Amino acid sequence: MDIKLFFSACLTLLALINPIQKVFVVVSLQENYTRPELRRIVDKASVTAIGVLLLFLLMGEAILGYVFNLKIYAFQITCGVVLFYNGFVGLQKGAFLTLDKNTRIEELITVPIAIPMIAGPATITAVVTMPAVYGRWMTIGALLLALAINWVIMRNADRIGRFLERQNMMMPLIRITALIVAAIGLQMILNGIETFIVTVHP
Repeated sequence: MDIKLFFSACLTLLALINPIQKVFVVVSLQENYTRPELRRIVDKASVTAIGVLLLFLLMGEAILGYVFNLKIYAFQITCGVVLFYNGFVGLQKGAFLTLDKNTRIEELITVPIAIPMIAGPATITAVVTMPAVYGRWMTIGALLLALAINWVIMRNADRIGRFLERQNMMMPLIRITALIVAAIGLQMILNGIETFIVTVHP
C-alpha cells in the first residue's frame, strides 16, 4: 500500500469531515447536556456516520444511479449548495448549531450530528468518487482513520473549547471555519458544473 497516497486520502476526508467545526458544535451543547450525555451523543452519532458513509462508499453509485436515478454531478451541485448555506449561516450567526432547550438527545444523534455534520454532503460525495482514484480498500482505511480522529477530537471538545476560550480564539475560529465550509461548498458546485459540462459535451 502506498502510505503517501493513503495519508493523502485520509487528510482529504478529514478536511471534509472538519473536526474543528465539531468542537464548536459540542461546545454549544454544553449548556443543555451533561458531559456523559454529550459523550453518548458523540459515540452514537459517530457509529451512525460510519454506517452511512460505508454504505455510500460500497454502494453509492448504485444508490444514486439505480435507486434514485441521480447523476453524480447533480448530487455534487446540490450538496455544494447545502454546504455553502451552512457555512454562510455560520458566518452570520457565529454558530453552526442552535437548539431549543427541550430538544431530546435522540433527536440530535442522527440529525443533525451524524448527518449532515459528520456524514455531510461533501464527505458522502467524496466516498462515492474516491475509490476510483485511491481504490476501495485504501478509501475504507482512510475513512475509518479520519472518523477515528474526528471521534477523539469530539470526545475532547470540552477541553479544546476551554483552551480556545481562554485564548479568545473561539469566535474567530468559528468564523474562519464557516468561511472554509462555504468555500468547500462553492468548490463542490463548480466541480459538479464542470462534470456536467464534460458529460454533456465530451
